[in-house]
Amino acid sequence: MSNQTVQTVSTSNDKYKIILAVIAAVAGVVAFYVLANQAKYVRIGALFGGLALALVLVFISETGRELVSFAKESIREAKKVVWPTRKEAGQMTAVVFGFVLIMSIFLFTTDKVLEYLIMNVILGLK
Repeated sequence: MSNQTVQTVSTSNDKYKIILAVIAAVAGVVAFYVLANQAKYVRIGALFGGLALALVLVFISETGRELVSFAKESIREAKKVVWPTRKEAGQMTAVVFGFVLIMSIFLFTTDKVLEYLIMNVILGLK
């Protein structure tokens, strides 16, 4: 576990980059629909061009670099996980199913006993 401090301060340039990225993504989507009379590859090119520009703008910002760093750390941590073997996973699944079966029988029995007590004993209905 790392002891890095969390900083929430970002420069105004980063904010502008993120805003421009959102504008580029929206412009790509809008261009896709505005160019409805154009060839399909032109429309798709406009869409992917806008989205690609948005991704580039995000990844050159500090927020994007932090996102990439977080993703790399997440992958590194996931590699440290000790996954259960197939046999262990099967045994854990069997335990869960057994517990669910026992709980369903318990709840069914409790429901029927309470139904009998309320309907027959307390209210006198049959």
